[in-house]
Amino acid sequence: MYGRYTQDLGTFAKDEAARLRLQQGHGEGGTPRPRRPSELLEYTQGRCAPCRVCALQCQRFLISKVGEDWVFLILLGLVMALVSWAMDFAIATCLQAQKWMYGGLDTNMLLQYLAWVTYPTVLITFSAGFTQILAPQAVGSGIPEMKTILRGVVLKEYLTLKTFVAKVIGLTCALGSGMPLGKEGPFVHIASMCAALLSRFLSLFGGFYEVRWEACRAPGARLGFAASLAPFFPVPGVLFSIEVTSTFFAVRNYWRGFFAATFSAFIFRVLAVWNKDEETITALFKTRFRLDFPFDLQELPAFAVIGIASGFGGALFVYLNRKIVQFMRRQKTINRFLMKKRLLFPALVTLLISTLTFPPGFGQFMAGQLTQKETLVTLFDNQTWAKQGISDEFEYLGILEAWRHPRSNVFVTLVVFILMKFWMSALATTIPVPCGAFMPVFVIGAAFGRLVGESMAAWFPDGIHTDSNTYRIVPGGYAVVGAAALSGAVTHTVSTAVIVFELTGQISHILPVMIAVILANAVAQSLQPSLYDSIIRIKKLPYLPELGWGHHEKYNVRVEDIMVRDIRYITLNCKYRDLQQVLQSTKMKNLPLVESAESMILLGSIERAQVGALLTHQLSPERRLQALRQKALALDRHRLSVASICFQV
Repeated sequence: MYGRYTQDLGTFAKDEAARLRLQQGHGEGGTPRPRRPSELLEYTQGRCAPCRVCALQCQRFLISKVGEDWVFLILLGLVMALVSWAMDFAIATCLQAQKWMYGGLDTNMLLQYLAWVTYPTVLITFSAGFTQILAPQAVGSGIPEMKTILRGVVLKEYLTLKTFVAKVIGLTCALGSGMPLGKEGPFVHIASMCAALLSRFLSLFGGFYEVRWEACRAPGARLGFAASLAPFFPVPGVLFSIEVTSTFFAVRNYWRGFFAATFSAFIFRVLAVWNKDEETITALFKTRFRLDFPFDLQELPAFAVIGIASGFGGALFVYLNRKIVQFMRRQKTINRFLMKKRLLFPALVTLLISTLTFPPGFGQFMAGQLTQKETLVTLFDNQTWAKQGISDEFEYLGILEAWRHPRSNVFVTLVVFILMKFWMSALATTIPVPCGAFMPVFVIGAAFGRLVGESMAAWFPDGIHTDSNTYRIVPGGYAVVGAAALSGAVTHTVSTAVIVFELTGQISHILPVMIAVILANAVAQSLQPSLYDSIIRIKKLPYLPELGWGHHEKYNVRVEDIMVRDIRYITLNCKYRDLQQVLQSTKMKNLPLVESAESMILLGSIERAQVGALLTHQLSPERRLQALRQKALALDRHRLSVASICFQV
């Protein structure tokens, strides 16, 4: 095909050059015709005809190459960086507006409470209503649906432009409300939709994407999956996509994923510097842990305890999230009421969480005025907040003041923060808005690690003595370990270890992080499925998850052991009566299509509704009138032919 294309292009170039030579006054053989001296200037300009042909060839070549992989990956990275930066800017503006309203009403606590509660309630209610009206498929994380799509199942309306718009606007409003929700999971769905829509757009230019765009949805979605977390952490974003998409990942997509992720991260960081959010391209949560002696080997048991406890905590989070959803669905009275009042449930949940996090109220015991980003910045701080449990010995500066309470120490604040945020995050992720759970779990894990680190610093105030050298314990390192362990336990991934390295910009705690993440995964996988597999089970999506520990004997089960043999089917040569009998004798939503009753070769399946619609269309009054007209025309032709034969005889 390529040789034929070049041959045709060369023939076209020759013909175009000959035509231009004739126009410029050349003969058929290319020899110039006689010219007058006044035509010398025109003759000189005619010598540029080959340049025009070359420019035309280059133009056609570039248009044919628009659909190639590298152009697609550059466009994908660029679009994802722009979308992520615009969303981050809008979310930061919304959060800043909430703080401005809260700070401007400091003279009246009642007005402060109303502003603190009303603002997120309005945003969450708008997000839920907008998503339900425009595209209900945009609700939730989107990773369970993407895992199902990448297994070959077609889910309608999940990769459309309408769902993309609903996801972006709904997620921006949900995160701008300040609720304990995450961005990473929905951003995976956004990137996959962007890749699918971009492949559909590039199919107009030919090249690799000239085939039907539906066939490109899976590879496009997989590339989008790999590039989804690129603006935040490009390298672990690709690794995380490989783990989350489960059993299969095409090796040929490695360079594609890293290329799109790197380009997207570069554009995202450049935009941040251009907007003066950062001075230069640095880590998002840059830490300053000491490098000469980051931790002592005697601290490894404490890191292992963090990993084991995070494994149990991750399994408990998945279990609690699933039980909340099942409780709401099993209570028929509540379910019917909420189906009629769809916006009531998100409004009530937002009202409850906002009331509990009100800073002058109960929120003063859990740093309620801090956003998730500010919370992570404080938790990763390398200074010790308390010495021997007395918080007054440390001078709190800036946003660290939120963790200080005059009537309690930092341990009480951290414990209250962990317990409250745990069930709040599990409840908030059930709201019918675009949201994820990765970042709330990440923050909870960081708080738990910080609690263990502060406890170690209190038990060993002078540090651990090693070879006559004293090194104080760094609680921020424990926070990094806890964040990676708990998020890895909830998602059943190990790449969260690489995520914290890229977030903090340091790999000094690589050994403790890997130990904690592996132990957390081992414990969590033996108790509960991952959060995404749990949601797949709740939604009853057509997806076969991996078997857990203790169920390996089920690998020996064959399809014939569980399949239904007595099933009605449709053949290629079946009649109208056969179709009616099949539709009347079974209530299956999908009917198998076989070649014949003798061979029983499966050709595919067809939905019951489609069969009914086709039958109705074939037997409609319009089709019957058309058949009668055709029959009358055939009868007239037959009469004419008989008359001509009689005339000839």
